[in-house]
Amino acid sequence: MLQIDTLVSATEQMAAIEEPVQESMNLWTMATYGGWIMIILAILLAGAIYLFIERMVVLRAAMTEDKTFMNQIKDYIHDGKIDSAINACRAQGTPSARMVEKGISRIGRPMQDVQVAIENVGNLEVSKLEKGLVIMATIAAGAPMLGFLGTVLGMVQTFYNMAQNASGVIEMAALSEGMYQAMVTTIGGLIVGILAMFAYNFLVARIDRVVRILEGRTMEFMDLMNEPGR
Repeated sequence: MLQIDTLVSATEQMAAIEEPVQESMNLWTMATYGGWIMIILAILLAGAIYLFIERMVVLRAAMTEDKTFMNQIKDYIHDGKIDSAINACRAQGTPSARMVEKGISRIGRPMQDVQVAIENVGNLEVSKLEKGLVIMATIAAGAPMLGFLGTVLGMVQTFYNMAQNASGVIEMAALSEGMYQAMVTTIGGLIVGILAMFAYNFLVARIDRVVRILEGRTMEFMDLMNEPGR
C-alpha cells in the first residue's frame, strides 16, 4: 500500500514538472504584440493627454472671474474714471475682461463701432480657446483607423505564414503573431480614439460655457453704454 502511494506521489510530481508554465497576459505584453503601430498610438495618446490638460488649464483660467467685476466697471465709468476701468480689466486678465477693455477704449464712438470692436475681440478670444482642438479631433478619428490598419497588416502576416507552410499543416504558433497584432492594434486604436473623442467633446462643452460668459458680458456692457444720460 505504501509503495502504491509513493508511486502515485512520484507520478503527480513528474506531471507537475512537465506541465508548462503559462505566461500571464498584461497590458505591456499585449502592446508588444502590436508592433510599430502601437508606438504611434502611444504617441497619439500622450499628445491627447497633453492637449487635454493644457486646454483645461486655459479654460479654467478663462472661466475664473471676480463676480463684482462688472459692478466695478460700471462704477468707474459712471464716475468718469476710464483709466481705472481699463486697469481693472487688465488686472482681471480673462477673455471677457479683455473684451470689455476693448469696448471701454471705444467709448465716445458710435455704438455700432463699439459693438463691432467687442465682437471682434470676442471672436479672437474664442479662436485662442479652440487652439489644439483640431489636433484632438484628428486623434479621435485617426487612432481607430490606425488600429484597423494594424488589423489588416496582422491578417496579411497571418495569411503569409499560412502560404509559406508547404506541408499544408496549419500550426497555431506560426499564425499567432499576426493574429495578435490584428487584435491588439484594433483594441489600442479604439481605446485611444474613444478617450480622445470624449476629451474633445468635454473641451467643446467648456468652450461653449466661456462663449456664453462672453455673450453675457457683451450684453451687460452694451446695456451700460445705452443707459440714459450716456
